[in-house]
Amino acid sequence: MTPIANRKPPFLEKWNPKAVFGIAVYCAVAVVGLLSLPNQLWDEVYRHVVIVIGGLGLWRFGWWTTHAVRAWIFGRFVYPMMRATADRVWASGVRPNRVHFMMTTFRERPEITTDVVRSIVAEVRATALPATIWLGSGDASDEDLVAALVTREAADLDLDLVIARQDRPGKRYAIGIALRAMRRARVPADDVVVFMDGDAIIAPGMLAKCVPLFMADPDLQALTTDEEVVVHGPRWVALWLTMRFAQRRMAMQSHALAGKVLTLTGRLSMFRGNHVTRSEFITILEEDHLEHWLWGRFRFLSGDDKSTWYYMLRHGAKMTYVPDALSLTIEHIEGTGYERMVQNLRRWSGNMLRNGSRAIALGPRRVGFFIWWCVVDQRIAIWTMLVSPILAVLAAVFVTPAFAVTYVVWILITRLAQAMVLWCHSREVHLSYPLLLYVNQFVNAAVKVYCLFRLSKQRWTNRGDQKAGFSNGAVDTLRTAAAAYLTVVAMSALVLVIVAYSGVIHLPSAYTFASLTGVPWF
Repeated sequence: MTPIANRKPPFLEKWNPKAVFGIAVYCAVAVVGLLSLPNQLWDEVYRHVVIVIGGLGLWRFGWWTTHAVRAWIFGRFVYPMMRATADRVWASGVRPNRVHFMMTTFRERPEITTDVVRSIVAEVRATALPATIWLGSGDASDEDLVAALVTREAADLDLDLVIARQDRPGKRYAIGIALRAMRRARVPADDVVVFMDGDAIIAPGMLAKCVPLFMADPDLQALTTDEEVVVHGPRWVALWLTMRFAQRRMAMQSHALAGKVLTLTGRLSMFRGNHVTRSEFITILEEDHLEHWLWGRFRFLSGDDKSTWYYMLRHGAKMTYVPDALSLTIEHIEGTGYERMVQNLRRWSGNMLRNGSRAIALGPRRVGFFIWWCVVDQRIAIWTMLVSPILAVLAAVFVTPAFAVTYVVWILITRLAQAMVLWCHSREVHLSYPLLLYVNQFVNAAVKVYCLFRLSKQRWTNRGDQKAGFSNGAVDTLRTAAAAYLTVVAMSALVLVIVAYSGVIHLPSAYTFASLTGVPWF
């Protein structure tokens, strides 16, 4: 079985001498670069450029600091009180009628499926809770393997298996067919339903950590857990994903302080039974779509976790994050690491963009101001993340090459500051984090700009390389051309605003236009 441990590494193991020495050398290089290399940070002549980069940096770091402080408050004070209350309720013997595992799989690697089912069986055995696995499947080989595992591993447990063979392709229909089976079985309203992917392995203690939270708080309707990843592929991809999960850890705790989260992660989330058997809930999972002015009506291919989140958000449901319950994801990287990085970012960013506008439309009163502003900020950050690299390139080309040095020094210092915060949430300290942070932020912003005008184009390599929105018809060709045109216009407008404010390039004055055209502009 894939090793999984739900524990934080000891302080001295994490902050070992090698890591501390590497950080010290990094800081020394940054300070020497700041004080010795020719840069424009101290040059008053070009203060507009520095003000733009520095001002945006202070804004973004202020928001980053807000999340860090909120995460600390949740992790240090709020969640321990929630945990203590839930543990008292659990110790008193309060239990749900049954726990339901809604699991989807499609031609998964047998060794991964084996680990997943064994982790479910281990949790049922540890808690002695009656349970049912509702398997949404599209292939007989997956069904046979799961059935054999449950028969062999759980013969002594009250653990049932219900197989729901999907009649239409796609994960969303696999979930829908399983939920319809649950509705026919009349799952009680206060039963706990675990949504999990076929490659999500549960860490020991997950049920004992999560289920009592529902028992202790009748208002709690959904939760998601901590997540970690095991990567079979390039080392840098593994570091990038662990860095992103550290970011997720911090952000989720910050969001949970508001009684909401920004996504109910599809890998593993939990719901009360009264929601998952409603027709509205099932329909939004199966047929969630968007009416777009350019692309018309199109279904969402992936992003079922965003659909469940939007449903809960629309109903004003209380949600939370459980930092001491863990699921493990297994990633097998095929092809180049960079291609997989871009594919993941396109899927994640596309899901966010397709759901963000309608979440914003719900308004701060329904959503709660902080979470609502988080969604708005995601839209703003698409553009602000591109300002500093564009400005640095323009300044280096049209003013002085020393601005390239200035920008590198700025990135070294600021991304180290961000990395220091992430290391507090990561299970390891690695010097690649500052570089990976910058690459992730820049590439992610570029991918979001691309996706913003191509919301219907979806691809999901994890499930048989599913695609949507890639038609070769004349109408789609025209729409694609319009999307390319809008992308160019948007990026040109961004560059123009940057140039106009910073003064890197002197734009023609009204007098110049008048002298060239003979038309008075003033």
